Amino acid sequence: LWSLFTTKHGEKMKKVAITGSSGKIGQVLQTGLQGCSMVYPLDLPWCDAKDMHALEREFPGKDVVIHLAWNAKIENWRSGTIDPDNTLMTFNVFQAAVNTRVPRVIMASSVHADEFLTWKRQELLTTDKTPFPTSPYGASKIFMEALGRYYSKHHNLEVICIRFGGVNPQNEITQEMLAAEPILPKVWFSHQDCVALVRACIKAQTVPNNFTIVYGVSDNPERIHDLTNPFGWTPLSSQG
Repeated sequence: LWSLFTTKHGEKMKKVAITGSSGKIGQVLQTGLQGCSMVYPLDLPWCDAKDMHALEREFPGKDVVIHLAWNAKIENWRSGTIDPDNTLMTFNVFQAAVNTRVPRVIMASSVHADEFLTWKRQELLTTDKTPFPTSPYGASKIFMEALGRYYSKHHNLEVICIRFGGVNPQNEITQEMLAAEPILPKVWFSHQDCVALVRACIKAQTVPNNFTIVYGVSDNPERIHDLTNPFGWTPLSSQG
């Protein structure tokens, strides 16, 4: 029975809850984390992140919560609008984690939290500068990060914000995708690299200063983001 709850290296599996588990990234993680974590998928209709009490029923005993739930149909980087429910879900996840003593939360921020679309400088774009969002959607992700800073300092919650690049079900950049989104070669994020980064965030012994922001992008030839991180993660994929 013990082997069911340990990895092949004999390490104890972390219990990981994933909100928005049926989305693109959620499906990638549900598959990719098998064997190294005990994954608890949380999504509509049985678990609504807009309901604090629903989260408080699911979070106890978990080692990590990964928050992916987001109404992207209304709020995305192209829509030019926000959905207040996304902000509510962000708050609920942080507060429910504190209320149920979950020690670590991994939040799905976005490369759109900073203005990479017009970045022309020689140096790579880093996470330690004041961000300028590409859109209202990007501004919501900055709020997510700012709220994470608050909870990390005032509630001793370990918070990791991953500024995800482009993850897609096909796990590649097709000509049709490139025609619709010319920015993809800058921000494409392979399934392999996505899983490896999240796995490194889960396994890390500590989070420096309880808070960090990491770019989630593969090592593409056109990459402009600095992938420096405290978890020892190095991307292995590239496309462009």
